[in-house]
Amino acid sequence: MRTRRALSLLSILVCATTLLSGCETYHRRVLDVEGARKVEEQMARRNQAWSRELEDRILALDPEKVTERDIQEVLSKTSAPRILNIHGGVILVYTRMISFSRFLIGMGYPEASLTNAADGSYTMSCYVSSRKIAGIAGWYYEKEGLRPMIVGHSQGGMQTIKVLHELDKNPKIPVWNPLTWKEEDRSEIIDPLTGKARPVAGLQLSFAAAVGAGGLTRLMPNQWSTFGRLRSIPDSVEEFTGFYKHFDIIGGDFLGFGSANHYEANGRAKVRTVRLPAKYSHVHMPATKHLLKSREIKDWINNYTPEPGPVVTPELDVRFDSNSKRILWAAEVWHSIKKHWVLELQRLIQARRAAS
Repeated sequence: MRTRRALSLLSILVCATTLLSGCETYHRRVLDVEGARKVEEQMARRNQAWSRELEDRILALDPEKVTERDIQEVLSKTSAPRILNIHGGVILVYTRMISFSRFLIGMGYPEASLTNAADGSYTMSCYVSSRKIAGIAGWYYEKEGLRPMIVGHSQGGMQTIKVLHELDKNPKIPVWNPLTWKEEDRSEIIDPLTGKARPVAGLQLSFAAAVGAGGLTRLMPNQWSTFGRLRSIPDSVEEFTGFYKHFDIIGGDFLGFGSANHYEANGRAKVRTVRLPAKYSHVHMPATKHLLKSREIKDWINNYTPEPGPVVTPELDVRFDSNSKRILWAAEVWHSIKKHWVLELQRLIQARRAAS
């Protein structure tokens, strides 16, 4: 009797999850070949060599302690790694990922490095195939010279990890043009740091994050391939942070309790697991634009230093007069993005100087 009731409850939950799920959110506007070529030229101009003085200032930055002044006086004069935001499958959740993008812009990240130049979109659906997203990452790296980052929420977090496994295991990934939204007839790119051809397969991203990946979303047919590897992070990313919270039936295994939610490297990648407060909403997790309204909150986020260790539980030790919901998630991700923004610029500058 208990087994029958449990199966009935599971069926209801699966149906509810399916009904709440959406399809590809955007009816994408694409560019023709000539329009895409002009945009590519603009992207190339943004990444032309900077003055020796500016390069020296970039090389002098401490990636672990990037201040607002560093962003305003140094980083704002450069380009930034492409960030691919992947939203989940629940209806209207893409608006929360747009909120996160606008939070990043308000903190000083270039809007041009967050949006698709063809249609201005800030995020992509978790229903875009991981192979396609991997091909897009390769395209951006070739054009911009900076290794992309990926941030995924809910099913988007699961898709993020699938992308990492694609880059690590798939021997042939075709290049996918995000401007024309078409597959290109090649699986190799010209590495902008060496000038030599290399496959998209094996590309290492600079940073990736997944929040609320697991739980009921594992039951979606498009996520079945993650069984047995959702918490295993390959070397196709330099640094990864996985986030979960207690009492999360949608995105937390065993309601977000226990080591089943902890991420581990299966190689040399630097991997952290961060447990967020149970009161944080799974569906609203990326919605962080409201944090920009308070100068005090922005200062706290900019000065935030993550707790070291493979598994951490950060706590908010200060009270604010303004709305600070989901501040710990925002602060953690922003610290990593700033860090890899600097590291990617330093990597590019050092490669250029070595080549000359």
